[in-house]
Amino acid sequence: MLKNRIKLIGFLFGQEKERDLQTKMIKVSSGERTIKLTVQVADTQKKREKGLMFVGKLSENEGMLFVFSGKTYGGFWMKNTLIPLSVAFLDSDGKILKILDMVPCKSDECPTYDPKLSYHYALEVNLGWFEKNQIKEGDFVKF
Repeated sequence: MLKNRIKLIGFLFGQEKERDLQTKMIKVSSGERTIKLTVQVADTQKKREKGLMFVGKLSENEGMLFVFSGKTYGGFWMKNTLIPLSVAFLDSDGKILKILDMVPCKSDECPTYDPKLSYHYALEVNLGWFEKNQIKEGDFVKF
């Protein structure tokens, strides 16, 4: 009973630590080729804001999938991100609309990587992953 009260108080005052990110297996397809990718799912504002900040290493076929509740606009930035990344912006069907490469930024002013279009999802992976796997705009991500 006391444990529940402490949890409730922590939750109400924002001290409850956010749960670990959900991990999901997705497939990225180009023609007949399909590559499996394990992603962490960032499906809340807080998780999307943190993204891959302070992550020192990402395995070859790992990434982060940013999920938005509807069409969204605007770009991503790399503040406090330690590893170079590529990001694909996807429509509601998982079609890759745009791929951008991003570099780490440790200063207070960081560039924004803006696809200049609306999207429903964004998929971050190690820099060059899409090119290495011959994934291009127009290809699909299956959730």
